[in-house]
Amino acid sequence: MVCRVSATTLTPTPVRPPSAATAPRRRTRVLALPEARWALTSTLAFLLAFPLDLAGVSAWLYGPLYVVAYAAGGWEPALEGLRALREKTLDVDLLMIVAALGAAAIGQVLDGALLIVIFATSGALEALATARTADSVRGLLDLAPTTATRLSPDGTTEETVPTDRLAVGDVVLVRPGERIGADGRVLEGESEADQATITGEPLPVPKAPGDEVFAGTLNGTGALRVRVARDPADSVIARIVSLVEEASRTKAPTQLFIEKIEQRYAVGVVVATLAVFGVPLAFGEDLTAALLRAMTFMIVASPCAVVLATMPPLLSAIANAGRHGVLVKSAVAMERLGEIDAAALDKTGTLTEGTPEVVAVRPLPGSGFDEDGLLALAAAAEYPSEHPLARAVVAAAGARGVRMAAAEDFVATPGRGVRATVEGHVVTVGRAGEHGGLGDGAPADGTGAGGALADRAVAEGTTVLVERDGVAVGTLTLADRLRHDAPAAVAALTAVTGASPVLLTGDNARAAARVAADTGIDDVRAELLPDGKVEAVRELQNGGAKVLFVGDGVNDAPALAAAHAGVAMGRAGSDLALETADAVVVRDELRAIPAVVRLSRAARRLVVQNLVIAGVCIAVLVVWDLVGHLPLPLGVAGHEGSTVLVGLNGLRLLREAAWGRATRG
Repeated sequence: MVCRVSATTLTPTPVRPPSAATAPRRRTRVLALPEARWALTSTLAFLLAFPLDLAGVSAWLYGPLYVVAYAAGGWEPALEGLRALREKTLDVDLLMIVAALGAAAIGQVLDGALLIVIFATSGALEALATARTADSVRGLLDLAPTTATRLSPDGTTEETVPTDRLAVGDVVLVRPGERIGADGRVLEGESEADQATITGEPLPVPKAPGDEVFAGTLNGTGALRVRVARDPADSVIARIVSLVEEASRTKAPTQLFIEKIEQRYAVGVVVATLAVFGVPLAFGEDLTAALLRAMTFMIVASPCAVVLATMPPLLSAIANAGRHGVLVKSAVAMERLGEIDAAALDKTGTLTEGTPEVVAVRPLPGSGFDEDGLLALAAAAEYPSEHPLARAVVAAAGARGVRMAAAEDFVATPGRGVRATVEGHVVTVGRAGEHGGLGDGAPADGTGAGGALADRAVAEGTTVLVERDGVAVGTLTLADRLRHDAPAAVAALTAVTGASPVLLTGDNARAAARVAADTGIDDVRAELLPDGKVEAVRELQNGGAKVLFVGDGVNDAPALAAAHAGVAMGRAGSDLALETADAVVVRDELRAIPAVVRLSRAARRLVVQNLVIAGVCIAVLVVWDLVGHLPLPLGVAGHEGSTVLVGLNGLRLLREAAWGRATRG
């Protein structure tokens, strides 16, 4: 809520600024991508041709539809394969196109078309994921305002200027509810700043002269004069964008297991097919017989079964995880999750709920209040406020069902606290004393013992003092509550990786230490800006570890991009974090993270099994074709049979029991 500033009071007005936690969404439409349009055309043509083919109607009816499916879905991978061939490399994409055309040449048009559709759809999904990530990175820049109010050197005149024209040393005026236009330090004024996008801190941070502020963060109820300390192009929010883009570019490309051997396999099949055709022909064999033998060889040696050896286990694992609230974005992402051997966790919004709650109500002896009475008094005074802690106090009163009296003469003083008249008594709510007590020598009006509700975090949380008519009557303690499953999830990740996770947070060291102690984490790194989290992740990976990073905020996105695998918390996760991560925990159940890692490892074991099955089947059929005479229909049947076999084996991870085993470890 924006408050109008007067000399002595701040009058609330019903204007709520956008949350600083998320950037405006700029989402690429699926059909805006050419890959998606071609894949859709190919799929629709195939779906129209398939029932006609099965019905046994004239080939003139469904044949043109198959041609459309082949052309729409196959031209792009074929072009990429030819480009690779021009660079003297050969990939499975081109081999699959050749195999599809070969299948069509011997009458297996349906099989070839299905192969084309699968490839086209996979390419479209990859293009969409890339576009969505780019959208979120661009949207992050919208967090920073486009204009700022620059003051003249004598402070008497104001000028609205684009933020990119600000220079180091300029002084800007930030009014209540505005976003701060540049990184700098406060010269005058007191307020709070919601800087969750930068540090991940769950509560607005008090700002006074000398304190640092960041571009894109949301100013609270006070007016600030800020001296620009960094060029706008070098602000923290701009560096987050650069870090995400850099990590995405430099992150080593990950391939599925079969893709790691695709070059040798593809070259081997092509060379062998040419040899099977050319050698017998050179020794006088009939051209038709040599061509038929070579075509049979290419079909039985084609990588269909090998490709299916990899995809069904990973896709089954993705589907099973999705049913249990974990969305894994691709087969590559699922495979990455199974490779991790170290974990790093964000604190706020990941191990904790990310929102303050009242955890203790303590009336002072002799105050005449019980817990419900004290909470009702504080909630009545706080009710008009839009501060996060004020909303937590009101919510706690509502949850207990206590009656809140009407408040009058409400005043919210930046950097101080709130004051209101409740049933004829002046009630103030603000900061406790500097050392967690009530503060000896506090003025009777409460302004000395009060303060912004975004006060310092003490060991158990944030303590605020409640006074009535200048007399302290009790305290309320609020804390960012630990998720109920956080200790169990940390223990499970420790068991999965063999090492305790690392806690990486932008919050203060005391709050981080408290969460670490509650969850059993030994390695704590606090007060980190986004680039500090990236450095910590890279330090672990430079030591040989494959790191899983779990986070939820804009400030976590660079680390999510830099880690070997990234998982975002879904309910309150920022757009950038959700798009950058490899997987999203939709229900925010931390215990699902080690479970999906185990499921990924089970999928990898099935991949190896399937590759053995596919390899044996291919080897038997190839030897049969080379040594004896393998009839083409039998070769096709054997090839398709092995494909079906590995496909069914991979579907085992669809069963509910697979998730149960992953959950139990």
